[in-house]
Amino acid sequence: MTETATHTAGAFTPPARFAVPGRIEVNGAVAGRWQTATLTEIRRETPRASTFRLAVPGWAGHLPGQHLMLRLTAEDGYRAQRHYSLASAPDDSGHIELTLDRVADGEVSGWFHTVARPGDAIEVRGPLSGFFAWPGDRPALLLGAGSGVVPLMSMVRHHRARGLKVPLRLLVSARSPEELIYAREYGAETTPVFTRTAPAGTPVGRLSAAHLAPLLAEPPAGGWEAYVCGSNSFAEHASRLLVAAGQPVDRIRIERFG
Repeated sequence: MTETATHTAGAFTPPARFAVPGRIEVNGAVAGRWQTATLTEIRRETPRASTFRLAVPGWAGHLPGQHLMLRLTAEDGYRAQRHYSLASAPDDSGHIELTLDRVADGEVSGWFHTVARPGDAIEVRGPLSGFFAWPGDRPALLLGAGSGVVPLMSMVRHHRARGLKVPLRLLVSARSPEELIYAREYGAETTPVFTRTAPAGTPVGRLSAAHLAPLLAEPPAGGWEAYVCGSNSFAEHASRLLVAAGQPVDRIRIERFG
């Protein structure tokens, strides 16, 4: 997610129709405690996005789709904090990963992309949000655009790491192959959609009803739980496509930024 991210339990107008029952309870005592994390690795994903691996010895664990609060403190005492989605699958390694776009004039993402080095200490607290979390217990249809793919990739990685048999599909939108975050990791579960330029033989255009039709025409037993993450415009567009294709409105979970 970008550093202007907001995490809301809603979707396009009218938001109340998309309030999803069954929110997973978050342990407030754990989520409210600041912990010191140490940056251990930086990996370039695209020209504008990098993954930052953090060691958090006291991390309580998370569910795919959750996020954390991150805080930086300057020498003069000034503090800046942002919400960021967790990119890593839950495990017992004592590490978590964040993938950050560099945002123009972004003080937190700018610091990570230009100043941060392995060994730096950062404060974090979480995990946060029980709304967008996927426990891995139901078929998941994931729709993301740009850095909105970050929490969805946590779900994909969890699905693979646990060898889950429950159906999972990901539709991810990017302007071009060069801007497709995690491009090297996608497998048969993923359909990339390119809006500006695409490899030879791949059509260029927005996510469309044609991309969703084969998935919603014959849904898995029990139907899909849909997770949508991206900019405000993408979230509204993708949600409308889902509803038009027959996805129940009470089974669409949305996280948006912008």
